[in-house]
Amino acid sequence: HILYGASTYFYNPQEFLHGIKEIFVDEIYKQQLPSDARVLDCGANIGLSVIYLKELYPDARITAFEPDEKNFELLSKNVAARSYKNVELRKEAVWIANTEIEFSEDASMSSRIEETGVTGVRKVKAIRLKDLLTDKVDFLKIDIEGAEFKVLSDIEEKLDVINNMFIEYHGLYNQQEELTQIFQILTRAGFNYYIREAQAIYEHPFSKVKDPA
Repeated sequence: HILYGASTYFYNPQEFLHGIKEIFVDEIYKQQLPSDARVLDCGANIGLSVIYLKELYPDARITAFEPDEKNFELLSKNVAARSYKNVELRKEAVWIANTEIEFSEDASMSSRIEETGVTGVRKVKAIRLKDLLTDKVDFLKIDIEGAEFKVLSDIEEKLDVINNMFIEYHGLYNQQEELTQIFQILTRAGFNYYIREAQAIYEHPFSKVKDPA
């Protein structure tokens, strides 16, 4: 597929089209940034977010994290195809410690950190996001498939260096307290927030209410 005059590499056509709609049609990352914006893209997948931001802000300085082996390969190819400058690609998971963690990868948007003991995972290098927040960040994108709450909790005291933030929260129905705490973290840090449901997980709003005893 040709996007902005260059080939774009992907594995899953359905996910690719979903990403094109979200990022280039709906423009979920649309905002006013300085021409040389500092961007941390945590969970860059195959790089559509990097392409979107670099086409709008060619002088932006972007660090993109993607631990999935195959996704990182495509991310690298998509960035190289456009000869972008000031884009640093790191094959690391964003986490709350500098360590190695268990990671389930399937070359899709669903690759994720797993609990110890889960089968079908491999160890990947993890970087503590908090350690990177030493200077101003114009845009922080966090799409890390379930690790959002722990990472946000860990970086709360550093949120003053961030101007704009996009969080894609992945949680189960019984993890609503995490989402509540995320809102509290953002409020304490002085952020206004806008909530948008990526897709309707439950058909009806009361579908998970407990049955009467």
